[in-house]
Amino acid sequence: MSHSIPKVLVADPVSARGVEELAAGGTLDVVVQTGLPEAELIRIIPEFSALVVRSQTKVTAAVLDAATRLKVVGRAGVGVDNVDVEAATRRGVIVMNTPGGNTISTAEHAFSLLVSTARSIPQADASMRAGRWDRKKFEGVELYGKTLGILGMGRIGTELARRALAFGMRVLAYDPYLSMARARSLQVELIEELDALLPQADFISMHMPLTDETRHMLDARRLALCKKGARIVNCARGGLVDESALCDALQSGHLGAAALDVYEVEPPPADFPLRALPNIVFTPHLGASTAEAQENVGIEIAQAIRAALLEGEIRNAVNMPSIDAKTAAVVKPYLTLGDKLGRFAAQLAPKRNDRVVITYGGKAVEMPTDAISRAILTGFLKHAGGEEVNSVNVRSMASTLGLDVEEIRSSEQTDFNEWLHIAVHSGDTRVSIGGTFFGAKNDPRIVRVNGNPVEVTPSGVVLMLENRDRPGIVGHIGTILGEEKVNIASMSLSRSEQGGMALTLLNLDSAPAATVVGRLSSDPDIHSARVVVL
Repeated sequence: MSHSIPKVLVADPVSARGVEELAAGGTLDVVVQTGLPEAELIRIIPEFSALVVRSQTKVTAAVLDAATRLKVVGRAGVGVDNVDVEAATRRGVIVMNTPGGNTISTAEHAFSLLVSTARSIPQADASMRAGRWDRKKFEGVELYGKTLGILGMGRIGTELARRALAFGMRVLAYDPYLSMARARSLQVELIEELDALLPQADFISMHMPLTDETRHMLDARRLALCKKGARIVNCARGGLVDESALCDALQSGHLGAAALDVYEVEPPPADFPLRALPNIVFTPHLGASTAEAQENVGIEIAQAIRAALLEGEIRNAVNMPSIDAKTAAVVKPYLTLGDKLGRFAAQLAPKRNDRVVITYGGKAVEMPTDAISRAILTGFLKHAGGEEVNSVNVRSMASTLGLDVEEIRSSEQTDFNEWLHIAVHSGDTRVSIGGTFFGAKNDPRIVRVNGNPVEVTPSGVVLMLENRDRPGIVGHIGTILGEEKVNIASMSLSRSEQGGMALTLLNLDSAPAATVVGRLSSDPDIHSARVVVL
């Protein structure tokens, strides 16, 4: 077949319908080669314009460096843990996923594991197959009237809650980003602190993304807080539970049972200590493994890849906006600035918020505001949803969390020709960030923080201080950072009145250690010190 036709490599098993959709009309040359070792993938990838994977194939920086024609990586599933998204972005490769295709499948699997731990179904089956009749050994517990703690109330957690309520369970939810109003509408009880939920729950099911914040969120200390005999299910991400601590808690009898579909290392090693325990159920990452889910994600990723290669249309991208190619070129600087404003606001605002107000001013009102608002929200909600958040699913995620989003096109006259502003409301608390461009569109600036005029480059590490305005305070701050070997790239000062409280923002060459931030915070002239990473 002529090499003028774009070639697509399907490197992991996807549904037959998905492959048929890719090959429809003969406009793409589709090659299915699964189970390739990295060296072989690197050898053949230069001839392909698109690569389709699930979770087995690792799309590393080395693979991407060799992929000289590659335009698109399509992940038939939600997470993109096996794709080096940063390396892909640097090389201009679009990374797409299928954010909604396996929600029901995973929620049903989590509920199946919940029932399995309650009634020891796999163990009883194995006993029967071995010729035994151990009725007393496998006495279980009812779900009715029991308390289920759901950690993470995104799409899958929400679906699991609906099923648990139908079984007469009391549902507690822990999600730092879920609004009270949304929790009430779901008929779940929102618990502010994870440590307060754990002693109340008979069953715990995890549905968080894996981030630095959530890694080993159930460690030895927190497992000890669980009710004696509690049962834990993880169908979300390996690493949310400390597997060593889980093993100890099951062996000691403190936990009644556990069920795992995901693991810190997949597949688990031969000497995996949890294998030897009788009170645990294992499945090999089957959350999305239903005929319906696999067909859905296969067709969805095939359609997205065809749109990208044949029409220049971007769908379900995790590293680019879902807009046509011509518009993307015009709006890209705003998307980058919007993402930074969202990330900045997320690190200043409380975790649980009610409303986000996005305002466009000057020439920015002429831009396609939906794409920019999605970029702002994606930056803002990365902390809540991890890498699963993208411009396609971000509005749905905001709705799931009970976060109202308001957009305003302002006619207000300011010193700037074009500007974006984001205000985040949490009860009586309000955090706001504004940004614009200086000169060329590739020179963005943050120019407002909580109403204070500033000038900050929105990249790298920013140290934000609220300090008393007194002579010598700038030198004092510089001395402390200098003694700690932290270099200042630029500084912006803002004050409302002489001698009052001032806002100091510094672009730093490196992130200061916690001890440095602590030293600054303990200074009587410095009211607060926080590090923002952009």
